[in-house]
Amino acid sequence: MHCAEKVSGMRRLLVVAFLAVLAAGCNEPQRETGSDAPGAAKTDTGAANTLHLYNWNNYISEGTVKRFEAFCKCKLAQDYYSDNEEMLAKLAAGASGYDVLVPTGNTVETLIKSDQLRPLDKSLLPNLRNIKPEYLDPWYDPGNQYSVPYAYSVTLIGYNVEKMRELDLPTDTWAVIFEPKYLAKVKGKVTVLDSQRELMAAALKYLGYSINEGSEQKLKEARELILRAKPYWAAFNASSYIKELTIGNIWLAHGYSNDMFQAQQDAKKAGRKFTIGYSTPREGAVIAVDNMVLHRSGPRPDLAHQFINFMLEGRNSAELTNLIGAGNPNADAMRYIDSGIAANNAVFPDPQDLKRMEMMRDLNRKERRVLSRMWIEIKVR
Repeated sequence: MHCAEKVSGMRRLLVVAFLAVLAAGCNEPQRETGSDAPGAAKTDTGAANTLHLYNWNNYISEGTVKRFEAFCKCKLAQDYYSDNEEMLAKLAAGASGYDVLVPTGNTVETLIKSDQLRPLDKSLLPNLRNIKPEYLDPWYDPGNQYSVPYAYSVTLIGYNVEKMRELDLPTDTWAVIFEPKYLAKVKGKVTVLDSQRELMAAALKYLGYSINEGSEQKLKEARELILRAKPYWAAFNASSYIKELTIGNIWLAHGYSNDMFQAQQDAKKAGRKFTIGYSTPREGAVIAVDNMVLHRSGPRPDLAHQFINFMLEGRNSAELTNLIGAGNPNADAMRYIDSGIAANNAVFPDPQDLKRMEMMRDLNRKERRVLSRMWIEIKVR
């Protein structure tokens, strides 16, 4: 059977438990016993036919959701978060019942250290073979015991192509974001992310340092670089910069590759007299790999494994890239991705570009305090 029907009315506990065992067997046999084992039965019949996904907004297409629901004869319920910190805070406050989360690499490490994740049963994930080797065995989860790469983004530069050409400004270097000689030409038409880690990372990369630099002296250099550039910027903006770039209110933005893809498409659809381009600075950039993981509180690890394996199929994985321009670690997906996106080096960096990119790692307590103090100075001054 695929999934048992929900029980209505009052039933004896024995009947409820029996039906829950049947419900947990959706498409896959039981492989382990115990409350934390993949495929383990749950007695919460309210969740019997539902997979609970805690995800970034707009990070799975409606078509993919409908196909998965038809495949498993179940319901996919979603909650959304805007950043990893929000997700961690909600879990720390007691939120539970999520089967699958989609955290970025350093947050996967945090969740593993705090014992919040279920180990994967790879016998239930035959499509794991589709992941490109360079995205497997990451530093935050050696051997991929808990995580499966889902998609990635690069933090880079988006711009109004015609304005940059008219003003003879470079579009392949962080210098255009930080150097007054360039910024003077676009004063008031530039936004940077309202994120201490992302903005400091861009400054550190421009200075030739690692994005995970913890030296107070080097962080001070990055702070001074930012403060020197700040008078030329229009705003710290992590939410509406896509729209501002699309309608022409700003000409240059520090942001995420998938957001820049969206701005480009929106400008084209609106028939703007300008085009939006985006590029990865030659000094390097942040790459953020988002992963599918199983939370320990999820009542349906069997459905969670089915979902992950389903999303690892090339056609399903490609749909997200075609929708929002997200980078894709799935080799089988490449044949289904629109050719224009597949050829875009900012979405699919070549091996040389990948060598200049870094993933953010968690800072220690002292480094976080130093960075927070500097961020307050940056915002206030």
